[in-house]
Amino acid sequence: MKVISPTVHGILDYGTCAFFALAPSLFDLHGTYATVCYVLAAGYLVISLLTNMPLGAMRVIPFPVHGKLELVSGLVFIASPWLFGFANDNETARNLFVGAGIVFLVVYFLTDWYAQTREAGVHGHTVSSAGAQNR
Repeated sequence: MKVISPTVHGILDYGTCAFFALAPSLFDLHGTYATVCYVLAAGYLVISLLTNMPLGAMRVIPFPVHGKLELVSGLVFIASPWLFGFANDNETARNLFVGAGIVFLVVYFLTDWYAQTREAGVHGHTVSSAGAQNR
């Protein structure tokens, strides 16, 4: 069941940016862990602004491609404490990254990545049984 619309997903994206920007203060992270959070916040903001969704600014990244990036990100977040060797060094950072990865995956599977495509078909285009678009 795809219950997250592109608009709601955009709100979640910008909330994610704010979360990563605030995470060092919220979880008392310093050094590399804090830097990674700030870089993630900035990078995620750029991707969100560039995504073709209702809250995107430049809309050059197709929404489904954004989704694939989130899927990969979720998996990398979950694996990162072990990939980068901090699973036993910083329990807070480990739990933050694993938790964020799980949230990314849940949001990925609940988002309707093709809602805008279907809406475009309803608002101005019809699709024939052969798949050709008519105006």
